[in-house]
Amino acid sequence: MHIHILGICGTFMGGLAALAREAGHKVTGCDAGVYPPMSDQLRALGIDLIEGFGADQLALQPDMFVVGNVVSRARLADGSAKFPLMEAILDAGLPYTSGPQWLAEHVLQGRHVLAVAGTHGKTTTTSMLAWILESSGQQPGFLIGGVPLNFGVSARLGAAQRPAPAAAPLGAAPLFVIEADEYDTAFFDKRSKFVHYRPRTAVLNNLEFDHADIFDDLAAIERQFHHLVRTVPPSGRVVVNGLEESLARVLHTGCWSEVTSFGAAVSDLHAVGDPQAFDVVHQGQTVARVEWSLTGVHNQLNALAAMAAAHHVGVAPEQAAAALGSFQNVKRRMELRGTAGGVAVYDDFAHHPTALRTTLDGLRRTLGPGARILAVFEPRSNTMKLGAMKSQLPWALEPADLAFCHTAGLDWDAAQALAPLGVGPGQRAQTAPDIDTLVALVTQAARPGDHVVCMSNGGFGGIHAKLLQALQK
Repeated sequence: MHIHILGICGTFMGGLAALAREAGHKVTGCDAGVYPPMSDQLRALGIDLIEGFGADQLALQPDMFVVGNVVSRARLADGSAKFPLMEAILDAGLPYTSGPQWLAEHVLQGRHVLAVAGTHGKTTTTSMLAWILESSGQQPGFLIGGVPLNFGVSARLGAAQRPAPAAAPLGAAPLFVIEADEYDTAFFDKRSKFVHYRPRTAVLNNLEFDHADIFDDLAAIERQFHHLVRTVPPSGRVVVNGLEESLARVLHTGCWSEVTSFGAAVSDLHAVGDPQAFDVVHQGQTVARVEWSLTGVHNQLNALAAMAAAHHVGVAPEQAAAALGSFQNVKRRMELRGTAGGVAVYDDFAHHPTALRTTLDGLRRTLGPGARILAVFEPRSNTMKLGAMKSQLPWALEPADLAFCHTAGLDWDAAQALAPLGVGPGQRAQTAPDIDTLVALVTQAARPGDHVVCMSNGGFGGIHAKLLQALQK
């Protein structure tokens, strides 16, 4: 089959392209501003990339157009279509489908799917689970919205036959681990992506309000999570964070599968000890100990979720804990990009206020109260651009000594939102309308021994390299 992917450089669609290519399909694709790292990964796989969404791509005559959720029926100021290729596909009556739908029909069918959902920690937890299964000899397939350092790739098909079948329903089915996103599927399918995956093991890691561009309120997201729960078979397992009231409401609406809870002292699985070295307690019995390089209570919870999911397919807790001891995390998750002038510069994908807070909390726990943390952040997600959570920013940045906000593209006043911290020269928070100004402010404030954490769900204008260069001088 020849598929042509619209929006191929997104992490999900790029991963799908890699899977399709590995499965023997011919893959081409297009995107606006074809960019690395996904563009480099795809070209290395021999996948042809086309810049833009021109209607002339109909000449490729693929068997199927696979449409990413970046594509819409939007019009430009002059009235012309923003995505002329999509308009041409519709006009010609050519076959098209969404990425999640194609994946479900051509990759996930016949596999035991382990899906990891949640507002935060999906990529990290999915990577942990894949690594636990890999370390236990299961050779899982996976599709992850990031690059786990243990694997070096974001997607692979995995073994066609399960190497070590478990004594469970469909125990011989090969395993596939997927990051299960609640964002909508496509312009023609407004359901959450994850309803297509039909998991036998579903992790509900946490649930907060997010994606203010497509969801009106938390209840609307809870409804989508319940749609996911409805797809889990009776012999399946729902792994749920016992600390989250929102998830308790989701399950209260109805659940038809086995439930394993984690996190709370009364949950089936909870942790005792520091996040970097802790015992895992299952129904009152200590069953394993995790000692690893990751920090933060959020990662401790992610580990419990991954262990509970792996247990459903036959991996014992002590095996899972040993695997986590060699887990290397994911690119752009508190990734040290370098040290210059005695200042350490990190890159982190955090963009939701809770993620900002947990990232900074984790670093603070590791460094102790004496070290200085400088938080540099970009409100780039659609939710943050809309200002839906601006009031939470002072709380989110509280663990940092100094905070610097990039304000380009915002329709709301970042200085006003950060006012409780004190804004301006010599104050705890400062704002900057462009990257160069931001780099100058941070460089001026930084001292040897400081830790600078750059947080964004985008490239952040290459700020990490610019900071390191400026600090070196």
